[in-house]
Parts: sequence; structure tokens; C-alpha cells
Amino acid sequence: MDRSAPPPGELLEIAVDVARGAAATAHRMRAEGVSVAATKSTVTDVVTAADRAVERQVVEALRGLRPGDAVLGEEYGAGEAAPAADAARVRWIVDPIDGTVNYLYGLPYCAVSLAAEVDGEVVAGVVRNVSTGEEWTATAGGGAWRDGRRLRCSTETDLGQALVGTGFGYDAGRRAHQARVLAELIPHVRDIRRQGAAALDLCLAAEGRLDVYYEKGLAAWDQAAGALVATEAGLRVGGLGGLPAGPDLVIAAPPALFAPLHDRLAALDASGGP
Repeated sequence: MDRSAPPPGELLEIAVDVARGAAATAHRMRAEGVSVAATKSTVTDVVTAADRAVERQVVEALRGLRPGDAVLGEEYGAGEAAPAADAARVRWIVDPIDGTVNYLYGLPYCAVSLAAEVDGEVVAGVVRNVSTGEEWTATAGGGAWRDGRRLRCSTETDLGQALVGTGFGYDAGRRAHQARVLAELIPHVRDIRRQGAAALDLCLAAEGRLDVYYEKGLAAWDQAAGALVATEAGLRVGGLGGLPAGPDLVIAAPPALFAPLHDRLAALDASGGP
């Protein structure tokens, strides 16, 4: 059996095609009306019928195009993966609607996020805003792009002048801890933006519409595509103490701002709490 993986550009073409179809479905279902289908970690952590329908559409499309690949999705986990998932070199990571609460309320800040891993490394990713059609793409070593324009991150070097993006979890205890961290951080930065979709925040940081971004509690599907876009735009993406970005903390910042932001977040125990 030939288990060679296609080049990142070919995987990106697949990702873009699938994500555009998925975003169109999400947009149509929002126009038709949307309601809560279930809750997850708390009663405020909602799932809509569109989340499930869009993820099924993505999985079915990927199965048709690359039936031997694995798939990890927010709503169905690895349950929708191909039978040969354990042996697959390529794994797709999908967040069908990042920013579900925004989607539920009709706020135009939600996205389909789809990334491709080869041997555990994310090599291609696309984030498409469901409401506006804005689309960010990246391949490992190939740069980050939007609308044919190569992206470069902020050139800000003073944390005190940095516009900071962040987000909050749904668990009440975690939110309280995150709020305490934020209250101590905000006097030391330009201002804070909390917009409710991690993938889009990472993409905004990639093109300098945010200077830096951090958040605790992100799963793989929240950050896989967006973190690649951010990295390819020149941001340093990582966790605390040399750890990789992960559920404990994701920090995305220009090289000049990573250390000062990292050190302040470490002092504030940003990865702590529930």
C-alpha cells in the first residue's frame, strides 16, 4: 500500500474546497433559523443542529476525496474517522462552527476551521468566516494568505501598546480565574478584545489586526488551522515554559512581544485555575 502523503499545497486545495462548501451550508442554515440542539460542558456551551450538519458534511466530503485519512472533529471526536485511522499518515482536524454562540445570536464572527496534519504536524489549514466570506489559508513553509495577499504579523515591540485578543471558557470557575488574569493584565497593554472565536482571533493576529492573542482551554480543533496561519505570518505560537501551545495555554505574539507577554501571563498563573 502506498502511504505517502500528498504535498501541503494539495491538501490545502482539498481543505479550501471542503471548507467553502461547509461555510455555505452554515450560512444557509443560519438564514433559515437556528436553535440549540444540545449543550456540552455547561448549559451555556451550546451545540446547534448546524454544528452537527456541517461536521457531517465535512467528514463525508473528506471520505469521498481521501477515504484512508483520519478525521478529528469537535462534535463527533474521532468517531467519524476512517476505519484505517490508526494507520493514516494524514489526519484532518475540523471545527465545523468556531464561535457557535456568535452564530446562534447572529453575530458575524464565526468560522469553519479545517486543518490537515501529516505525521502529527499541521501542514495546511483554512479558516473561513461563515458570515463575511473572509478566508485565511496557510501551508507549512508556504506563508499565510488572505485574498491573494501574503500576511505579516504586527511589528509592535512595546507590550504597553499591544491590542490583545483573548477568550473565556464556559465553566464558571475557569471564567472567574480568566477574569482575574485579565484584570491584572489590562493595565499593562493598550486594550483587550474578546470576540468569541479562537480561529478567527489567530487569523486577525496573523495580519496585525490584533497584536497578540492568548487563551486557556483551546482544543486541537480550535487552534489547528488558525495557529498555522499565525505561525506562517511570523507570530511565535507556544505555551508557557517552553511547552507547545495546547489546552493549558496558547500564546501567539510577534517575536518581540512573546517573552514579555509570556512572562506576565506566567506571573499571573494564566494556565492555572480549573
